[in-house]
Amino acid sequence: MNNILNITIIGTMVGIIGTGIGGLIAFVNDNPDNKFMSLILGTAGGLMLSVVTFDLLPESFELGGIPLSIAGLVAGVISTTLIDEYLPDFDSISKDRGKYFKMGLLMAIGLALHNFPEGLAIGSGFAAGKSLGIGLSIVIGLHDIPEGMAVAAPMSVSGIDKFKVVGYTLLTAVPTGVGAFVGALIGEISPAFITLCMAFAGGTMLYIVCGELIPKSRSLFESFLSTFGIIAGIIAGIIITRL
Repeated sequence: MNNILNITIIGTMVGIIGTGIGGLIAFVNDNPDNKFMSLILGTAGGLMLSVVTFDLLPESFELGGIPLSIAGLVAGVISTTLIDEYLPDFDSISKDRGKYFKMGLLMAIGLALHNFPEGLAIGSGFAAGKSLGIGLSIVIGLHDIPEGMAVAAPMSVSGIDKFKVVGYTLLTAVPTGVGAFVGALIGEISPAFITLCMAFAGGTMLYIVCGELIPKSRSLFESFLSTFGIIAGIIAGIIITRL
């Protein structure tokens, strides 16, 4: 039982440290300009696209096959579409700033959904071997940093309290700890269950990247910065997933 508790704590701390570093952007730069936002959103979009296409989905295909993976992916896309449609526009914050808050909140929801299977990976990794668990924890913690920035940056622009921005960002780390607990408790989870979790997270992130991050990055500052950010994020994702 102590081992399961330790793994749960490690999984939670990985999420908190990774997304927390990204969330500190609210303190470092509370009014980022369009150039900076374009670069950050583009980089985060490229990173997530890379992680989904080179890590989550291939792993999902290998574990449970393409049909089950596609079903999970479509479910993730549909669920995120419904969340996006029914989230209010937060016009009370202001018309423009409310849109940024909605983007940050949608990112936070997507990241939280994405973090659960990451926690599963950490928990089951430690169940398989200590070195594997540590390696997965480091990789997941690294790629949580720009994801935390992608949540914090639009929220900070919306004008809400900076402590709330960091708080929202840190809350997205909770599912990582929950997933680590489940992974460590069950040990060898059904491949079909992991397949659906990974594919669902992949569909969620694809919707956010293609529907929110990249289009917004391009519209904020129409220059090479957005494109460079996307490419840099893809390269970083490739490096992280190949580690």
